[in-house]
Amino acid sequence: MRHEVGRRKLSEKTKILFQISGASVGEVKIVSDMHERKAEMARQADAFIALPGGYGTMEELLEMITWSQLGIHDKPVGLLNVDGYYDPLLTLFDKGAAEGFIKADCRQIIVSAPTAHELLTKMEQYTRSHREVASRTSWEMTELGYGKAAPEPEEEAASC
Repeated sequence: MRHEVGRRKLSEKTKILFQISGASVGEVKIVSDMHERKAEMARQADAFIALPGGYGTMEELLEMITWSQLGIHDKPVGLLNVDGYYDPLLTLFDKGAAEGFIKADCRQIIVSAPTAHELLTKMEQYTRSHREVASRTSWEMTELGYGKAAPEPEEEAASC
């Protein structure tokens, strides 16, 4: 973003490269922006696992939870809850469910465990138990660059 004196001029940098320390694991793809990054991640992934992290990790985690809720993907979303790092977030989700802001079945979107072995076991056993809040055809799937629209469900889905 640029700001010029006397007027505002905003410029968006779409290709930002970050220095990565250490060797890269797997394939590295350059994408235009964060939205494209998440869409590519959703296309390529079998599941999503968030390790303890900062705002960027939280943002990506919440978007994958939301995309599951919306029916954009049906892949497991896991939290590696090392030393209880995600306990406050899980408590917040539980409170949201208890107070009716998050439907109980949508609370089950997230799988968590304190060890990688335990988390992978839970994620392998994951089965989707929630209904999406909107049919896939109501979303511009090509805008997301993810998947193809599925046929509309026969009955109206309840809100998560």
